[in-house]
Amino acid sequence: MTEPDRRAEGATAGVPLVRGAETLVVRIERQDGPSAPARWEEFHVERRPNANVISVLMQIQRNPVTSDGKKTTPPAWDAACLEEVCGSCTMNINGKVRQACSALIDKLAQPVTLQPMKKFPLVRDLAVDRSKMFNALKRIHGWIPVDGTYDLGPGPRQAQEDQEINYVLSTCMTCGCCLEVCPQVSPSTAFIGAAAISQARLFNNHPTGKMQADERLRALMDLGGVGDCGKAGNCVQACPKSIPLTSSIAEMARDTTRQALRDYFRRDERKGSAGPAG
Repeated sequence: MTEPDRRAEGATAGVPLVRGAETLVVRIERQDGPSAPARWEEFHVERRPNANVISVLMQIQRNPVTSDGKKTTPPAWDAACLEEVCGSCTMNINGKVRQACSALIDKLAQPVTLQPMKKFPLVRDLAVDRSKMFNALKRIHGWIPVDGTYDLGPGPRQAQEDQEINYVLSTCMTCGCCLEVCPQVSPSTAFIGAAAISQARLFNNHPTGKMQADERLRALMDLGGVGDCGKAGNCVQACPKSIPLTSSIAEMARDTTRQALRDYFRRDERKGSAGPAG
């Protein structure tokens, strides 16, 4: 059977192919829920110019028929901005963790293999629960408290050097790439991860955020904090925004050491040294 005949046969079986069109092979690791067994499904879809992984998933979603002609459920995945800003479409593509919206099909080897991130609880198929990252931001007080009931006027001036550093740190989209490649992150460990550590650096480097710096540093001194980093360096290689995560980890490690010394020598002040009542 010739290639055009095979394509025509696939089209009659329900596979979304057009006679004479170039086909793309996509393999997806499927799982109907956290406790359901995993399975692999293969799809043949029409290859379109300038397509990304999201658009290919949408093609499969519109006609969820496997390469052997079996009808299946539409694959589930997360996506929002489609501009590599929100981080929600992060998944393992051909064995590399990255965003599906910026993964162009023309630059990927075939077959295109899609898997969910493995360091996060699975929801279904390619969708995972990234709550651990947002809980980590709560732990390190990843915000700057301000009174918004009245006009505060212009904020405090920042040095140009600090602005340049803070801008890069602020591009973190909580995508999870750094946790996915970190050997210290697993169900048996409590490591908070590089993203939250770097965000602590960002807020501690802000003129107003400095007022809560000690709280963030003490959070990083607890179990699973910056001291649990194994210095593998995988995080900085995987970060899609090229954030200097290892530099943030090193700086927060130094700052937590200084904070521990300050807390030790000021322990009497924190307890209150009013002296015995006369």
